[in-house]
Amino acid sequence: MPVNVLMPALSPTMEKGKLAKWLKKEGDKVKSGDILAEIETDKATMEVEAVDEGTLGKLLVAAGTEDVLVNTPIAVILGEGEKAGDAPAPAAPAPKPSAPAAAAAPAPAAPQPSATPKPEGARVFASPLARRIARQKGIDIAALLGSGPHGRIVLKDVETAKPAAAAPAAKPAATAIAVQPSDEQVLRLFAEGSYELVPHDGMRKAIARRLTEAKQTIPHYYVSVDVTIDELLELRERLNLQAPKDKDGKHLWKVSVNDFIIKAMAMALIRVPDANVSWTENAMVRHKHADIGVAVSIPGGLITPIVRKANTKGLAQISDEMKDYVARARNRKLKPDEYTGGSAAVSNMGMMNVKSFAAIVNPPHASILAIGSAERRPVVRGNDIKIEQQMTITLSTDHRCIDGALGAEFIGVIKSYLEEPGLMLV
Repeated sequence: MPVNVLMPALSPTMEKGKLAKWLKKEGDKVKSGDILAEIETDKATMEVEAVDEGTLGKLLVAAGTEDVLVNTPIAVILGEGEKAGDAPAPAAPAPKPSAPAAAAAPAPAAPQPSATPKPEGARVFASPLARRIARQKGIDIAALLGSGPHGRIVLKDVETAKPAAAAPAAKPAATAIAVQPSDEQVLRLFAEGSYELVPHDGMRKAIARRLTEAKQTIPHYYVSVDVTIDELLELRERLNLQAPKDKDGKHLWKVSVNDFIIKAMAMALIRVPDANVSWTENAMVRHKHADIGVAVSIPGGLITPIVRKANTKGLAQISDEMKDYVARARNRKLKPDEYTGGSAAVSNMGMMNVKSFAAIVNPPHASILAIGSAERRPVVRGNDIKIEQQMTITLSTDHRCIDGALGAEFIGVIKSYLEEPGLMLV
């Protein structure tokens, strides 16, 4: 019998995703394991495989459709001799493409403004936002009946306008961006025509949602120290010069300052196990290994791949893993299990000439280490002033599970490893 292809759950927390594109078309022969489509989550692009062999009989969800719920049928595979009409009814209706969608559907009982033309030359009372969106959608605003005070046309009237209200030369609705009624408070502050609306993609929405929740629910506090890294830089240079070479004479690995920082934080978590935790309402999750998330900037946002058991890995292995993660992250090819979990994270903006900053803790992490740029600073040693390479590091922590004294101990151990980097090699 016909088999439904369902929207897969690509991670334990995934509820919906975007069907980016179809790689097969209706009528194509497919076998189990064939790649049918690409699915975009807020962090990555994944592939959907055929679950059976047969003929791809019907595509139930159009390419480009956003917010497709997990387990929604997206296609039907037909067996030999079967037709599209034999397919089982979908368990849930497939969402329509979101580009031309209105911000919200009216309640069933809400009256629809009728598209009654007003007398020629009559003044049309409408909000500036309603006029702007009507122009973008190609709707004749004079044909609408307003539901606002004294018959004023408001945004809702434009969004629920019947097709008859569209002017003959209407622009395609796909060029419009749905505007929430609450957005009018912001947009009215700017002159019409002085801006354009760029829709949020799934990644930007997820970043906004998660970090807003984190900042609202996690009681952050911040601890900063200056770290002298002259010895670290010298050791790094010696290690890189002695790295083995391939047949073309190219070094097989090259460690970075960030690799030392990842290793230092991981070893500090093992030295200070009370900081290697995650918060839940009923219990403290105490981790046996140090899994470190590393913030990676990608077009449109950022992602945090996890270096698993970083305390057990050498600098060269950490370096190789990070190079692979960064390359695949920028192509949105990371797997969900490669960027979920971990108990702590590192965010480095030193290469951007940022002296210091405080990052936001992102659960299930209990801490995040923000790295500033290295610079030559005058430092008092005894009665002498010396010039040393220093950088400022700032630890943001979740006060629910890491108290102030513990946070100070934790960052102190990180500092000791970075200032005596040979300790990380023994």
